[in-house]
Amino acid sequence: MALIALFKRRAGWITGLIAVTIGYASLTPLPELPVPGSDKLLHFVAYASLTFPLLFANAQKWWRVVVPATAYGGAIELIQPYVNRYGEWLDFAANTAGCLLGLLLALAAQKALASWRGSDVAS
Repeated sequence: MALIALFKRRAGWITGLIAVTIGYASLTPLPELPVPGSDKLLHFVAYASLTFPLLFANAQKWWRVVVPATAYGGAIELIQPYVNRYGEWLDFAANTAGCLLGLLLALAAQKALASWRGSDVAS
C-alpha cells in the first residue's frame, strides 16, 4: 500500500513528465514524414498514460484532467504542421479517446483497490 500512496502523492510529477515526453515526441521535427494514420495506437496509449496518474489519485473532478489533456493534444496537432509533422484530426480523436480510457482505467483501478482493501480509495 505504501507504493500506491507514493504513486498518488507523485501523480502530478508523473503526469508532468509524461506530458513533456509526449510534447517532445510529438513536436520534434522528423527528417522524413511517416505514413499518415500509422500512429493512432501510440496516441491512444500515450494519452491514456497521461491522464491515468492524476485520475487514479483523484477522479472525482475528472474534467479538470481530461479537458486540459484533450486541449493539450489538440494544441499539439495544430502545431505539428509547423515542425515538419502531420497534424491530423484522427490523431486528435485518438488522443481524446486515450484520455477517456485513462479515466476508465483509473476508475476501475480505484474500485478494484477499494474492494481489495475493503474501503473507498477514491478520496
